[in-house]
Amino acid sequence: MLFRHLLRSIIRKGSLRLIAANGKSYDIGDGTVPHLAIKLHRKNLEWLLGFNPQLKIGEAYMDGLLTIEQGNLRDFLQFLLFNYNASRDSPMMRRIEWLHGATLRIKQFNPIGRARRNASFHYDLPDRLYDFFLDPDRQYSCAYFRNPGDSLEQAQRNKKRHIASKLLLDRPDLRVLDIGSGWGGLGLYLAREAGCRVTGVTLSTEQLKFSRARAWREGLSKICRFELRDYRQEKGPYDRIVSVGMFEHVGKKNYDEFFAKIRDLLTEDGVCLLHAVGRFNEPGLVNAFIRKHVFPGADVPVLSEVLEPIERSGLLVTDIEILRLHYAKTLKRWSERLRTHRAEIVELYGERFYRKWEFYLISCEMGFRCDALMVFQIQLGKRREALPITRDYMTDWERSHDWPISKSA
Repeated sequence: MLFRHLLRSIIRKGSLRLIAANGKSYDIGDGTVPHLAIKLHRKNLEWLLGFNPQLKIGEAYMDGLLTIEQGNLRDFLQFLLFNYNASRDSPMMRRIEWLHGATLRIKQFNPIGRARRNASFHYDLPDRLYDFFLDPDRQYSCAYFRNPGDSLEQAQRNKKRHIASKLLLDRPDLRVLDIGSGWGGLGLYLAREAGCRVTGVTLSTEQLKFSRARAWREGLSKICRFELRDYRQEKGPYDRIVSVGMFEHVGKKNYDEFFAKIRDLLTEDGVCLLHAVGRFNEPGLVNAFIRKHVFPGADVPVLSEVLEPIERSGLLVTDIEILRLHYAKTLKRWSERLRTHRAEIVELYGERFYRKWEFYLISCEMGFRCDALMVFQIQLGKRREALPITRDYMTDWERSHDWPISKSA
């Protein structure tokens, strides 16, 4: 069968027992550790898995049609990814990548209406869900682990401070635009810690309500406001622009438009900090399961795909940092927290919903731990004189705002 043939073509190390729907078992691999076993529960599943494994393995697990009989989901996905990377130049793997990319151009079309629908698909889910696995500040992006023992809460505070250090918050009342402001944590931090006048824009009605309520509770609503608006509709000008975890939804075809808008919104001495997921090696595609069931329209670039449109826009790249394993650690913390609340999530939303989120978080962790995913932070400006000529100002900010100086998250 097709899936069996696919597994035999990619598995070079380790051992996998495939138990078919009819009860027959097939041993695949070289007999060494790890020893894993999966079971298929529908006869036609082997054909579906073999034809489109990136999509169908996740869907089969989500639907309970593929179960892990020996090992766990993290073991299985790490095993597959390790072997896939070792054989990805094979003709079969190249055919799968070609099929996956056949509709990429259509998927990257990203007008304002579609962008809003894509954001709503993920971020307007039942509000309580995010409390089950995020930190209390609802930071839903890569944390920053300064020390191995940092808690998720500490690492997310580190992340906000690290980003703020790159914005050169050298005077009060700076006008700051937060593109993709989430649940408001970063914008409120900038208003509270540096006296910035923040405008956060989001396409999620649930995030908007949450952010506005937080700003009101913290007494910051006069200097930190949130709007349901696409960044392309913003007027400006702004002294500082920050965007965390939103650029992945722009799409490569729209990068010129994105950076041209950043340029137009920034003052002449303005600074922008872009924090986004990228790839180390070569242009590639977001996992088909993630694009269909989690983040419609998502796209992850290599740096060369980002730097060229920045150069065409007239903006200057003034600093780049690559965060390698920080997101893998973040995602592992999230999936562990999700698992501790499994019974509550299943009761509220069902087993299939839980399995989808479990697969999403663990598969993304493996992408950062074993594959080519990383996070980049790119600092941008219009004038080379707008920023100090050394990075000392970043270090100075982080030291002077070391936690727990502020009592608020």
